[in-house]
Amino acid sequence: MINGSWEPTTGPEREVTDPATGAVLAVINDADAGDVDRAVLAAQDAFSGWWSDGLPRRARAMRHIADLIAANGRELALIETLDTGKPLAQSETDVAMAEQYFRFYAEAASHLFGDVIPSKPHLEVRTEREPFGVIGHITPWNAPISQLTRGVAPSLAVGNTVVVKPSELAPLSSIFFAELVREALPAGVFNLIIGDGATAGAALAGHPRIDHLTFTGSVRTGRTVSKSAADNLVATNLELGGKSPAIVFPDADLPVAAQAATNALIRNSGQSCSALTRFLVHRDVEAEFTQLVLDNVRKLTVGPGVDGHDVGPLITASQRDRVLELVQRAIESGAELLIGSAAAPGAPGLSAGTFAAPTVLRVHSASEIARTEVFGPVQCIIPFDSAADALEIANDSDYGLAAAVFTNDLRVASRFSREIHAGQVQINGFIGAGMEIPFGGYKHSGHGREKGFEALIGYTQVKAIVTHHTLPKQ
Repeated sequence: MINGSWEPTTGPEREVTDPATGAVLAVINDADAGDVDRAVLAAQDAFSGWWSDGLPRRARAMRHIADLIAANGRELALIETLDTGKPLAQSETDVAMAEQYFRFYAEAASHLFGDVIPSKPHLEVRTEREPFGVIGHITPWNAPISQLTRGVAPSLAVGNTVVVKPSELAPLSSIFFAELVREALPAGVFNLIIGDGATAGAALAGHPRIDHLTFTGSVRTGRTVSKSAADNLVATNLELGGKSPAIVFPDADLPVAAQAATNALIRNSGQSCSALTRFLVHRDVEAEFTQLVLDNVRKLTVGPGVDGHDVGPLITASQRDRVLELVQRAIESGAELLIGSAAAPGAPGLSAGTFAAPTVLRVHSASEIARTEVFGPVQCIIPFDSAADALEIANDSDYGLAAAVFTNDLRVASRFSREIHAGQVQINGFIGAGMEIPFGGYKHSGHGREKGFEALIGYTQVKAIVTHHTLPKQ
């Protein structure tokens, strides 16, 4: 969708399939570099008018978008589930979050102020926050609608225009969203390009008229995107991988911690960058905690998301095979398989889909699977003996996206929340934090922050304005 209209593309055809059944949902043509160029130019042409419209008119348009999402929420959630395989209840939650992003940022942007800076008597110094211009958003396949809206909503609220390239593996909810916003936004403010990373993604990341770029995906692709943007000195916001630790102390509420470990397998079938996939458990409670986790996992059902199962398929057959290979290598290297499967999809009768069984392993902290982002329903349990040991293991990672600490000792919780190297630390629980809470990583998990007021700040740049006043002669 370029400049408010759907336009044909001439790239190769691509089938979009349901990972639960293998059925073809749609056939699309990929965009090429020329399509990307036209989309960026359309966004550039629309920028001045959108920004000069002022916040009140932008806020009305954003509330209109929120109303459209709410009115079409059931259909949007169903499309998301068919396209990604996730349970329908999770898609409904993501759609509700998408609506709230637009409501939240429509109001939050009115609280974004500049500063008045004390200076010399004859100088008046103040700052203003202004939009960058055209922002490129490259979004992933694991949570298409929530990832799209969490970046686009603050971008639009402060006056930027956008070009979005969703993952070619799951683009359908983004296409449906684009059709909805045509009713609410001036032409060119929101543009959508469908295509693969090598062509459309690379063209967007390296476009000389992009003013800011946001990318969510793997560390490897993040490096490539960042280098392309750097050639044009374009600022980037990167949310990359994770291998998030959770530390369970002997005084923790073990059922709560065990449910958090189980939830990491359920959410998007483990295909979540912030999932707690390394549970560091004190040896004194390891046996009890492990039994609680196994009891939970045995109750999980695996199947198509539209049927209400706990765990859906993985996004592609290659992703499923990668997960199974990592588990098999871990077992061959000495990991103890507590539940799950190293060699076959998860449930009888599901051979048509890309399913993998929820799996729990007892592993050593230095093992490959304890250090690699699996992106599947695999949980690692790692025993520890002391607080110092736990902290060392938790921080011995290239990643730093999220973490959790389970303890009733507030002194320990406070210490670990400071000393764990992660962009977000939760204590005695773990949820997908709301839109008001900033989210982003340390180290190889990326830089910049989405969500919260920090997202508004990140999608603006600061201008200093200095006014010289002539002092009266004495």
